[in-house]
Amino acid sequence: MPLAIPTLDETRGLSRDAVIEALRVGALPGNCPAGILADDNGALAFLVLQYIARQAQEYLPDEAGEQMLQRWADIYLPGGRKSATYAVLAATLSGPAGTVVSQGTQFSQAGILFQSLADVTLGGSDVATPISVRALTAGVVGNLDAGTALGLVAAISGVTASATVTAVTTPGVDIESVDALRDRVLFRIRKPPMGGDADDYVAWALEVPGVTRAWCAPNEMGPGSVTVRFMMDDLRASLGGVPTAADVAQVQAHLDMKRPVTADLFVVAPILQPIAVTVGSLSVDNLSTRAAIIASLGDMLQERAAPARAVNGSLVPAQTIYAAWVSEAISAAQGVDYFDLAFFDAVMPNNGSMATLGSVTFT
Repeated sequence: MPLAIPTLDETRGLSRDAVIEALRVGALPGNCPAGILADDNGALAFLVLQYIARQAQEYLPDEAGEQMLQRWADIYLPGGRKSATYAVLAATLSGPAGTVVSQGTQFSQAGILFQSLADVTLGGSDVATPISVRALTAGVVGNLDAGTALGLVAAISGVTASATVTAVTTPGVDIESVDALRDRVLFRIRKPPMGGDADDYVAWALEVPGVTRAWCAPNEMGPGSVTVRFMMDDLRASLGGVPTAADVAQVQAHLDMKRPVTADLFVVAPILQPIAVTVGSLSVDNLSTRAAIIASLGDMLQERAAPARAVNGSLVPAQTIYAAWVSEAISAAQGVDYFDLAFFDAVMPNNGSMATLGSVTFT
């Protein structure tokens, strides 16, 4: 039964009633000393009750606030909350041959500072000499596009005023969101470590910064094998969330430190399988409703789509996306009352595939 907290007026009323009973009087005038003290005591009691109600909510991790949730993470998760990481960029810089750009030289772009990671000797004013720099601010803000100019904070005689970014060698990742942290804590509590079962591999993969979803498929490549697939929905949003080869290598290295020595481990990226949906005869057909439908379908696939994985310890194939799920997602979109749907169950072609939203056609 949920804790029922009386309102401020009710708490003051209870306090006045207690004083009236103690003094054995019929009533308390509003401005009398006893009435004022009773109201003050009622207000203080109301604050205490609010504190108790908040503590009741903070008591367990499913509803705890950020500060208390981090304490749960420190107890249950190796390393606790995933910290933000610093981006490392490859860039080029030109200047007189033999000029040394020392380690720690600072560059800036849009208020973000970067510093070089090693001494670099420039090859000439017409030579683009490679240089590696690291962001001094953690997070995705340091992941700059190729071609971006990094201005020198302090000019160096004869050296061009800026370096040019060529690639992100190590991406910066934002601090783990509260929702993602809560999911990991609850996953760990509900599925405690079992010495290397399928759920352990999922938990280990989720420890890597940037990993948002993971699945483990036991024995997919043969007896004793373990296949892990994962997504980086935020960091690799421009790729549909699919990790790069460098991301796969990073997760492989992390799991190699965690897994049982006897496991034959394969870490791979899922293969996105776009599904097409046709919606007609919308009750209200406008841009707002269409956008709501597309967003709702995306949320549904974020929750349900998956490659082959373990369920209760057994391998199941990549998740079929059922027409009923698609219909339910459209119905849940704001502004939708009725519609026609042209869609059949989308069966994935292989274990490594997982559904993603393709074209949505409105007729």
